[in-house]
Amino acid sequence: MMPNITRGGQMGGLMVYLAGAGKSNEHEEQHLVAGNSAVVTMHGYGVLDRDAALAIAKDLDEPRVKLGVEVTRQARMTDPETGESITTRVAADVWHCSLSLRAEEGQRSDERWGAIAQDFVDRMGFTEASGKADCRWVAVRHGLSTNGNDHVHIAVSLVREDGTKAPTHNDFKRAQGICRYLERDYGLEQLESRERGIGERGIKPAEQARAQRTGTEVEAHKLERIVRAASVASLDEGEFVRRVRRGGALVRPRFVAGRDDVVAGYSVALRPEAGAQPVWYGGGRLARDLTLPRIREGWPDSPQSEQGAVDEWRATSKNPWQYRPVAPNREETTPDPKLWKQYTDEIKQLRVQMREIPFEDRAGWAHLARDTAGAFAAWSQRVEATPGPLAQTARDLSRTAQIRAHESKPKPAGRVSVAGATMMLLQASQKGQGTMAEAIMLRQLASTVKAVMDMHTAIGEAQRASQLDRTLREQYSQVRDRLPAIVRTETGQVGSAMPTPAQDLDPELAKIVQAAQRGQVVPGTGSPVPTRIESHKPQTTVTPNERDGHER
Repeated sequence: MMPNITRGGQMGGLMVYLAGAGKSNEHEEQHLVAGNSAVVTMHGYGVLDRDAALAIAKDLDEPRVKLGVEVTRQARMTDPETGESITTRVAADVWHCSLSLRAEEGQRSDERWGAIAQDFVDRMGFTEASGKADCRWVAVRHGLSTNGNDHVHIAVSLVREDGTKAPTHNDFKRAQGICRYLERDYGLEQLESRERGIGERGIKPAEQARAQRTGTEVEAHKLERIVRAASVASLDEGEFVRRVRRGGALVRPRFVAGRDDVVAGYSVALRPEAGAQPVWYGGGRLARDLTLPRIREGWPDSPQSEQGAVDEWRATSKNPWQYRPVAPNREETTPDPKLWKQYTDEIKQLRVQMREIPFEDRAGWAHLARDTAGAFAAWSQRVEATPGPLAQTARDLSRTAQIRAHESKPKPAGRVSVAGATMMLLQASQKGQGTMAEAIMLRQLASTVKAVMDMHTAIGEAQRASQLDRTLREQYSQVRDRLPAIVRTETGQVGSAMPTPAQDLDPELAKIVQAAQRGQVVPGTGSPVPTRIESHKPQTTVTPNERDGHER
């Protein structure tokens, strides 16, 4: 997929062109396929005409006009009177990019182009996924080009909702790198291998190289796992703040301008080594479903929980380094082992409920995928000293939760929660590692992964279904094979059957199974599965000040 970027001009002129017939009358059924939620809600997905295009342009341009912000750039032009080359400033608040497939790749659906466009602008830093205010934008599709290329046009106003300006430095190179990621994630023809230094979402090649060189994990991936586990395990927003901090991350709020009681977003960072500054990541930069508005969809809304959340956010905003919980709660205690069965049964009940959810209900399936990914992330956080199969399973499954903002909606009342199971996997006693209780819960979690895979198959998303199939066959099996085997006894009770070396089981694996059945940790790893990366313990001496007060 190739990006083509232009800057400047008037938003009205660009939108009229996109809604028009095209230079060779090649445009057909010009319509929106994505955009920020307010614009899409107002104008919908119908065929555009000139009047609709101008109305959309006016809406996109509103923050710039209303706040009186001008975005300009230096340009060289020819003086019409003297013919001399002169330097001047020109308007540069309109950012336009077309994403095009080769003709041989055929066409994609509006839904697929909408998802690609949303992912693209998120990664470019134009939405709240960057941890900053939104830029207004739309994606327009109007048929094939004259050369037969399926494509989509993205128009962005570079003045954010709060009047700040979105940067475009090095935008073409960044867009190329993002396209390489999108090619793999959406099953497109890969024009350039990711092994040639192209980073993942929000990850710079230098960060990846540093992680590989030092044998550590990319910071954003670890933070994603901490935040994902905390968001699913928590019963409300205040508990979420406390759990993120207990997970080892610094956390701070982004208040609405002029307020200290309304939180619009948040950012997190790992404690750096001595003398270094923390690198802050907005929740949406970690993953699209980890923005604060999306996380809030899973929690009940009440005055008591809102006040508790504000108290915790205020406490951590004063000094993220020295934050102390205002109202510590269940995250400070070890749960009763008897709760394993109760929470495992809840996962089973959730699977029964999902049988009644249509495959086309992307929001419902996104909630299931997000919750299940959170459970795997929590389990990984507790028992994997370094990222292993549990972490990879959480990462693979979480992609199903990455739906567009306007497709998302709060979790329905009455839907069974996996918060209890996630809490157990996150903070159960270390003596519970490798036990039969975990083996039984793992089987139920695997069934939810299988249900998500079946959903992708049913709606024709073979690429995602295939990826989850590999996850079940490779990652899940590594965990399953190192936990006690589950069998049914003659009385119908669940029991365990432990093969011995005499039964052709690898002697080392037999020792692991024996240790797990005794409730002991796997030797040398602290995990039910061996991991490939050596544990890295950064220095904890830090300088309690920051280079600036903004997310980087």
